[in-house]
Amino acid sequence: MANLQVSVAGIELKNPLITASGTCGYGRELAELFDLSLLGGISVKGTTLQPRAGNPTPRIAETASGMLNSVGLQNPGIDRVIATEIPFLRRFNTAIIINIAGHSVEDYRAVAARLEGEAGVAGIEVNISCPNVSGGGMAFGVDPAVAAEVISAVRGATRLPLIAKLSPNVTDIVAIAAAVKEAGCDAVSLINTLHGMVIDVEKRAPLLANKFGGLSGPAVKPIALRMVWQVYEAVDIPIIGLGGISSAEDAIEFIMAGASAFQIGSASFHDPQAAPRIIEQLDDWLDAHGVSAIGELVGAAH
Repeated sequence: MANLQVSVAGIELKNPLITASGTCGYGRELAELFDLSLLGGISVKGTTLQPRAGNPTPRIAETASGMLNSVGLQNPGIDRVIATEIPFLRRFNTAIIINIAGHSVEDYRAVAARLEGEAGVAGIEVNISCPNVSGGGMAFGVDPAVAAEVISAVRGATRLPLIAKLSPNVTDIVAIAAAVKEAGCDAVSLINTLHGMVIDVEKRAPLLANKFGGLSGPAVKPIALRMVWQVYEAVDIPIIGLGGISSAEDAIEFIMAGASAFQIGSASFHDPQAAPRIIEQLDDWLDAHGVSAIGELVGAAH
């Protein structure tokens, strides 16, 4: 068996697969289907300072080779997550990454501060890229100076490893990655969803109640792969790649483009066993190609 262990920004992973925030809740549903200890890590639902009800329905729509979501960061708030969800996840041998979001820079700082010293938390993923909320979210991630301000505030509140989850809805992803690195970020995850919409032609109206949503799934993979490649070439910072990964070959493309680890999201909706399947496929692929350790492939296509 090949060595699947990787280290990203000081976070040790038994394998490079992390379940993507917003696609697996806090792990309880997936735990009914397979042992979460199989995962390299789990990035939980975007968590805010106060509970959020999310956007009105309908807020999910299928598209060609993907899906749109406009859930709007529905979550129970950081206090509930600390009281009930993190203790649940500590039962499993997997890296716990808490994805955080906010309406203001102070919100981000306050949520991060609540996590400092929390047993079992391996790192924080700072969501400055969600396109489905009316305040905060993507607004923080499309300007280098504002993105840096958020990361700097969070960095001042915690010693935990920080991962900035970046938006693809920008003209220059490299500038954003460089800014968050300079502000104290330890790694970046690329990419969050693309801003899109669906129109119901019978009702002559947007299908989603929020009008717009975030596009994910295989349709976004070429864009995500391009951005991982660009950041790897220009900014010396670890990368977690995501966007349309549904097989080991997809994951290996991201690793060869420069990602040290990867996340899967939409794939789990049409195949709830996608995570363990991809881990097994990854091991088989490495053995078949004579690769002794997954780390040998990082950036191999450059």
